[in-house]
Amino acid sequence: MRVIALSRLRECWTRLGHHGLEDLLRAWFREVEKADWNSTADLKARYASASFLSDNRVCFNLGGNKYRVIALVFYERRLVYVRFAGSHEEYDRIDADPV
Repeated sequence: MRVIALSRLRECWTRLGHHGLEDLLRAWFREVEKADWNSTADLKARYASASFLSDNRVCFNLGGNKYRVIALVFYERRLVYVRFAGSHEEYDRIDADPV
């Protein structure tokens, strides 16, 4: 998959400055780049805790559910577009529907 917006992930680890967060988000980025998802079932097979939102959006729970990444996933185009990355607390403060 092609992942767009490493800059959103970078902004998150820079803003939060939590120990190990940069490594966690970079590892997620690399893993998703290597993925070949054809459907939600393929994604769910790897990320069982992922939640599917409206309009092709997926919420990934990372770091023992401490962090969330919301991304638009276009299976046919092999594209993952990061729309939000932040702590669970930050996620609770946003309206995830339009993200």
